[in-house]
Amino acid sequence: MTIAALSPEQRTEDLRRLGREEFDVLVVGGGVTGAGAALDAATRGLRVAVVEAQDWASGTSSRSTKLIHGGLRYLEMLDFRLVHQALVERGLLLQVVAPHLVRPVPILYPLRTPVVERAYVGAGIALYDALGWSTGTSRGLPLHRHLSRRTALAIAPGLRRDSLAGAIGYYDAQVDDARFVAELVRTAATYGAAAVSRAAVVDIRREGGRVTGAVVRDAETGTDVEVRAAVTLLATGPWTEDTEALAGRSRAVKVRPSKGVHLVVDRSKIDSAAGLVVRTEKSVLFALPWHRHWLIGTTDTDWDHEKARPVATSVDVEYLLGHVNRLLERPLGTDDVEAVYAGLRPLVAGIGVVRGPGEQGAERLDRMASEEPPTTKVSREHAVARPAPGLVVVSGGKYTTYRVMAADAVDAAVEDLGRSDCSSVTRRVRLVGAEQYEARRAQRELLAQRHRVPVAKVDHLLDRYGGLVDQVLDLVAGTPALGTEVADGAGYLQAEVVYAVTHEGARHLDDILLRRTRIGIETEDAGLAAAKAVADLVGPLLGWDGATVDAEVDAYRRTAELEYLGAGRPTDDEQAVARTADAAPLFALP
Repeated sequence: MTIAALSPEQRTEDLRRLGREEFDVLVVGGGVTGAGAALDAATRGLRVAVVEAQDWASGTSSRSTKLIHGGLRYLEMLDFRLVHQALVERGLLLQVVAPHLVRPVPILYPLRTPVVERAYVGAGIALYDALGWSTGTSRGLPLHRHLSRRTALAIAPGLRRDSLAGAIGYYDAQVDDARFVAELVRTAATYGAAAVSRAAVVDIRREGGRVTGAVVRDAETGTDVEVRAAVTLLATGPWTEDTEALAGRSRAVKVRPSKGVHLVVDRSKIDSAAGLVVRTEKSVLFALPWHRHWLIGTTDTDWDHEKARPVATSVDVEYLLGHVNRLLERPLGTDDVEAVYAGLRPLVAGIGVVRGPGEQGAERLDRMASEEPPTTKVSREHAVARPAPGLVVVSGGKYTTYRVMAADAVDAAVEDLGRSDCSSVTRRVRLVGAEQYEARRAQRELLAQRHRVPVAKVDHLLDRYGGLVDQVLDLVAGTPALGTEVADGAGYLQAEVVYAVTHEGARHLDDILLRRTRIGIETEDAGLAAAKAVADLVGPLLGWDGATVDAEVDAYRRTAELEYLGAGRPTDDEQAVARTADAAPLFALP
């Protein structure tokens, strides 16, 4: 099978396909659920297109805690079904779907009291392990261990000694969320899906009472394309209600956006060989190792401002620092924070069968919304609705269970199509980078010798591209200069920047610095020092002239300064107003 490249040329061809072909399923939304739905539908033998208004994973799916987990706190909420389902998916991701991108991460749960807390937490984590092993997919992850105070300090010397009675160590898994979505899209394209980013749905077409497709606007040219599809599947996360409205429908699924904020600090700031988890008055908070850094998060609060630009506040930062500092011998200060990022969870606050605006379903959802609990208490279950013939809506859930959400949504589409001859096969479908990964990992030293790069760089590439590592190294073989690191670029190679454009669908500077690489969250200046060099490198590939390069750099600077480097205002209202006033363009036409 020829692996698809999401190149500029392929995007042009897929745009032509949107207007030329008739599809079984048009997926709207290029986050993890939409990309997963496109792959699920394509591997069932359906004709599929997937479009995304911005970049792949530009919303929630690149701004997560990057944790693949069952959710310990959902056990406390007695949501055993969700935990079991998520642990099944964790095992599949580790063993089958993406072993090159999803890997185990050790985590410590520090204990403040030696008896009651150890018994309570230990019982919960024991149940967590038991549920994981009962799935049959968790082989290879070590079971939890009860640790003495001395052993806990040997693993994490940076923990506070005066309030540590020991710890419990357990394992979950970690993923580069944005890279995972990019590979989902490439895998869907490899199975025949037309995939176009920077293409916003501006209208949903109807004939009689049936949805028959959508009008898609190419954000790069302003050209509208009418896409014909038997079923239109909306996987638009926080934008669910907005995209439903384009179809003349009123809230089949009511979404309540919840803001999650994360901090990035240098790896040297916390002395620990394992991640840390601590209970808060609202939820749980993680500090997780991330390459040369730590990720600390997250918050869980309502957000009712512009969905494309969630922002952190000084209160968010103080909340996260305050809770993680309860664990640390040397507290972190705001000066230790190198980057801040925020995302929105699309929590499902209600489901109704709605046939048109103003009907009883909408009223029922309004009543539900009037008695909303805190976001931390809202279920992480997902919802699938069919508000009209030819229209499927999916929202909610969590990153770990994206594949189940996608399969349920495509099941609804298949039912609408009247097809009984196809079912989901994605439990057994490996992402394109997973193929040949184990063999290439075993050949790491040979690859290093053949391409004259350090073994450490080969390891870095294997962890990011898996079996596709040869494609990146071939760029270096053709142009040796691409084997050097990007200046001020957190150790990423110039070849990776080029590959982001030629193979992974990057169209703009923020696509490269924030999602294909993570330079934007792995450097103290959010990638500003690297921006011009990266823009100069990819400009010829994207047809940029000097003025366009300067515009890209300026747009990225404003995004970095306002979204990733600062959280100076105390409230969402104040921060959102400042963010809107100074915002860089989103490279999308209204």
